[in-house]
Amino acid sequence: MTDLRIAERARAWIGTPYLHQASSKGAGTDCLGLLRGIWREVYGAEPIGIPAYTADWSEPQRDESLLRAAQSILIEKPLAEMVSGDVLLFRMRQGAVAKHLGVLGRVGDAPTFIHAYSGHGVLENALSAPWRRRIVRCFAFPSVHDSEGDL
Repeated sequence: MTDLRIAERARAWIGTPYLHQASSKGAGTDCLGLLRGIWREVYGAEPIGIPAYTADWSEPQRDESLLRAAQSILIEKPLAEMVSGDVLLFRMRQGAVAKHLGVLGRVGDAPTFIHAYSGHGVLENALSAPWRRRIVRCFAFPSVHDSEGDL
């Protein structure tokens, strides 16, 4: 699976309404659900079960659970090496836990990312300076050969 194909898969979700804890293309998804749906399309079964979570999950405990989960499943890489199809992890406020995800759409002079955003659904936004400042980590999906199944 090339990184560009991951971005194409993410674009196929554009227009899906935002729905907390959901991960169904066309019906509803949140940012984590978008990544879960892409994972299922590429690899089949999800690698871990996702427990129910509230909108403020991890914040009261200051727990970087999403970061740890991403580090255990995806391949971390330097921000300077971002390519289309990479997963971006964001902090929505300085000092807050990282809890927003998106897929890098385009790179170059006008970079974009695809994400599910509350009140908007899945869309492709410019990776503007305010968004770039919020990036915590960059990850690649494992190659199909690195995954458990023989896809």
